[in-house]
Formats: sequence, C-alpha cells, structure tokens
Amino acid sequence: MAKYLISFPSAAMLVPDGELEAVGRDAHAVIEEAKAAGVYVFAGGIDEGVPPVLVSADGAVAMGGYSWAPTLDGGFTVLELPSRDEAITWAARIAKACRCDQELRVFGFDPQS
Repeated sequence: MAKYLISFPSAAMLVPDGELEAVGRDAHAVIEEAKAAGVYVFAGGIDEGVPPVLVSADGAVAMGGYSWAPTLDGGFTVLELPSRDEAITWAARIAKACRCDQELRVFGFDPQS
C-alpha cells in the first residue's frame, strides 16, 4: 500500500456561477466514499488567508515562503491505496467532483516515519 497525494492549485478550479454549493456537496460525497472504503488518510485545503512563514534552523521566522518557488495553494487529498491504477480511479472521481483536473503523486516510503 502506498499513500497518494491528489491535488489541484486554486487557479485550476473555475466553477461556474451557482455551482459552488454542488461542487462542495460532490467533493464531500467522494471523501465520504473514501472513508467508507477505508482508504482515506486526510484532506483539506491551504488557508490562503494566512500567509506562509519561512522558519530557519535557529528558529528565526521570516514572512513569506521561498521566493523562487511557485505558490502553494489549493486543495489536496491523501489516500492509501494498493495500486497506481486505483489512485488514478480516485483522482478521476475527485476531478469530476471538483470540476478540475487533479495532480497525482505518490509519497516515497520511509519505514522510520
């Protein structure tokens, strides 16, 4: 079993007027299905109202993230699944619910984490 990150940036989610409530309902339904199937790990979205900070090894805090990196925003779901094919199936279900394509990535296994 591997953990898969299924995600999208905020800019990808272009919801027509009047459909936001349906998107939320559909997305929550897929999450409930993942929970019922026993594959759900966690899900959520980046709170774009809270700016990131960069914390150094000595504990110093600077406003903002890495200046050279793309903005991290949007929504994500982590599922634990037996195969990439199943991950693709779940990503397609989430894409349908959210009305936008999803990026699919696999977490590297670290036996000590």
